[in-house]
Amino acid sequence: MPHPELQISASPAVFPDNPVLVRIWRGDWVESQHRGSWALVDGNGKVLESAGDVRARVFARSSLKSIQALPLLESGAAERFGLGEVEVALAVSSHSGEPCHTEPVARLLARLGLGVEALQCGPQPPNDSQTRAELERRGEKPSSLHNNCSGKHAGFLCLACHLGLAPERYLDPQAEVQTLVHAAVEAMTGVLPGELSTAIDGCSAPTFRMPLGRLATAIARVSNPERLPAKRRAACERVLEAAAHHPELIAGHHRRLCTDLSRATKGRLFPKIGGEAVYVVGIRGADRGLAVKIDDGETRGLHPLVIALCERFGFLGSEELRALHAWRAGKLRNWAGIEVGRVEVVG
Repeated sequence: MPHPELQISASPAVFPDNPVLVRIWRGDWVESQHRGSWALVDGNGKVLESAGDVRARVFARSSLKSIQALPLLESGAAERFGLGEVEVALAVSSHSGEPCHTEPVARLLARLGLGVEALQCGPQPPNDSQTRAELERRGEKPSSLHNNCSGKHAGFLCLACHLGLAPERYLDPQAEVQTLVHAAVEAMTGVLPGELSTAIDGCSAPTFRMPLGRLATAIARVSNPERLPAKRRAACERVLEAAAHHPELIAGHHRRLCTDLSRATKGRLFPKIGGEAVYVVGIRGADRGLAVKIDDGETRGLHPLVIALCERFGFLGSEELRALHAWRAGKLRNWAGIEVGRVEVVG
């Protein structure tokens, strides 16, 4: 069956009847299953392989942070305020709230003459269990620095200060920071009129809803920016190098697929998770982008599917697969270590 081209038809307002992509077995019976869709595209937006309805619109959530950071890098704001690879990596991260994440964000805010209260993402308990336990031991409450999006918000604030925009307006969809972000999303995804809409993300920033195939196109273009205008190409290359050199900053030190994928491939793959089980992987030097959405929003099926697809398309070598063994589909064991079932990727 031919793979659908993105421009053939408009996507529905509700989820289509997507196929089962992952099954959870207990003994000899299927106990649970996860439906969803995925699209492998090139930088022109051509769908090369797919499952499910890749024209159906999904919220990209944090998987688009690399695009949201482009105006920061293209405007001169990053140079003006001395952003290095650490700050750039954090601007595109969904971090775990460890000190290696929160302390550089705090220092950037200080360079801007701002405090933690300027961040409008809201307090969030650290995703990292060790950091969360240490906060509790000290009797401290999480702050907005611990929000997994604090690096992105610090980048927005940096851009706002550079543009002379009042910092409190940095999330205003009608103000220049977010209009520049919106324009970058339109250009990098290649959306057609009427395909892109917005809502409010968990961190209070605008989040973008688009066909899954357009999301894959965007990550293919970020990861293979050779044909982009010079300024945008340079911005994408800065993002890619920052993520490759600091994989622990784009996610975290403990049990984070984005960090492990980037580290195992030495930055050849550019991965990014988004809320509600969205995931993108850009393949540098291959003109390919992969976007995945699990319909029920559960990452239990997402992680093994991402690894299986990367293996299927030859994006991971044998040594890399061994390094990523813990994320692959396989046996399920209970708390006593007894094998009770398995995870099976079928899509």
